[in-house]
Amino acid sequence: MTNTYNLFISHSWAYSDAYEKLIGLLDSKGGCFPYKNYSVPQDDPIHNAPNQAALRAAIERQIKPASVVLILAGVYATYSKWINVEIEIAAQLGKPIIAIEPWGSEKTSKVVKDAADKIVKWQTDSIVNAIREVA
Repeated sequence: MTNTYNLFISHSWAYSDAYEKLIGLLDSKGGCFPYKNYSVPQDDPIHNAPNQAALRAAIERQIKPASVVLILAGVYATYSKWINVEIEIAAQLGKPIIAIEPWGSEKTSKVVKDAADKIVKWQTDSIVNAIREVA
């Protein structure tokens, strides 16, 4: 029997195309890689949280059931306050972090890579194998 992997995929809504492409890569594995996505979708009411503490608590609730946190390590991640908060929450909850270097990127986020348990390239098998390894 194959495990279902519980994933939290950290991403910036300004770069949601990369998030969508990553979901496409994972989905391309079909039944070979069953997973549940605990990420925060763009239309989620979490984005309307009354304050930052409520938003942080909502993100923590999403990360809690995840077995792995995936972070797209584009250079923009270095400047994202919320990605830093997600890294902090993942560390507090003892969740392994996989940094995914965007396809063809020359510059990546040192902040994300320093926090990562594993760093992989933008390739389906590399990402899936890393999730299986650290989960």
